[in-house]
Amino acid sequence: MQPKELIKIWVSLFNKADFQGLAELYHEDAINHQVNTTPVEGKEAIHEMFKKEFEQAEMTCIVEHIFEDKEWAILEWKDPSGLRGCGFFHVTKGKIAFQRGYWDKLSFLRLHNLPIPTN
Repeated sequence: MQPKELIKIWVSLFNKADFQGLAELYHEDAINHQVNTTPVEGKEAIHEMFKKEFEQAEMTCIVEHIFEDKEWAILEWKDPSGLRGCGFFHVTKGKIAFQRGYWDKLSFLRLHNLPIPTN
């Protein structure tokens, strides 16, 4: 599967809050590193991360652009409130090996009335 097609599936599953389906898109030893969090390593840990995030907030990913370059896909997105972000996905053998994301965590926490860390 081409990276761009995989990301379209990823967005569909994300918008359904399907953390189990999302986890299946990752390699066993995948890394998901959002710029404002500690890297999450391994498919099972990624599964738990998505589960926890979907329990905390309702999230919607609206695709603005998906770019593809060989094994890489870049997703530019927004949500209904106007929050914007970008994700970089390294796809090998039809699964996500590495994901790096950029988005405004403080705005997200405020938007969803979640606690803001003080450390």
